[in-house]
Amino acid sequence: MKVLITGFDPFGGESINPAWESVKLLPKEIARAEIIKLEIPTVFGKSIMAIEKAVEEHKPDIVIAVGQAGGRFLITPERVAINVDDARIEDNEGNQPIDKVIYEKGANAYFSNLPIKAMVRECIKIGLPAAVSNTAGTFVCNHVMYGIMHLINTRYPKIRGGFIHVPYIPSQVILKPNTPCMSIVDIALSLECCIRAAVENKEDISDIGGTIC
Repeated sequence: MKVLITGFDPFGGESINPAWESVKLLPKEIARAEIIKLEIPTVFGKSIMAIEKAVEEHKPDIVIAVGQAGGRFLITPERVAINVDDARIEDNEGNQPIDKVIYEKGANAYFSNLPIKAMVRECIKIGLPAAVSNTAGTFVCNHVMYGIMHLINTRYPKIRGGFIHVPYIPSQVILKPNTPCMSIVDIALSLECCIRAAVENKEDISDIGGTIC
């Protein structure tokens, strides 16, 4: 089995992105699955193209993208991606699409087909905070998750895929008082838990993971 896992380069004025830094720390094999790591640009369009090229080259069984969610204090596997780009800031090449569909003929939304609640449970079992997220935003993270799921739904139905958001790391919050963060080692351990759960669980578990609002 092969797992393709991606992380973004730094964006938004940051000099580091915990997504890629944590992906780099992952072992080459998890639960007997080969781990293929890929850094992708925080750029609309080009990010999806990079993943599509890697899927064609490596033919993975699972594709997981990882992105930074500054302000969150949990590891958050995403439930759903929506067919809209609505950028609050520019991407790394100055693009700022507003209220634009990602794929004209794509579904309004795609749900992850990863066992997201099992992934959360594996993190919690080793004492790391995690929860299901019901919004991937409308920036490049959602763009990439939607692109992965569109690719799966239209061309690679046997692949499972999704997205995980991770918090800032401590070095990023020195000048951001009262902002949550997590060590890069704990983020990497959480990703390892999530990958293991994805490899070992073809179906998700039934567990509380919803929100009231």
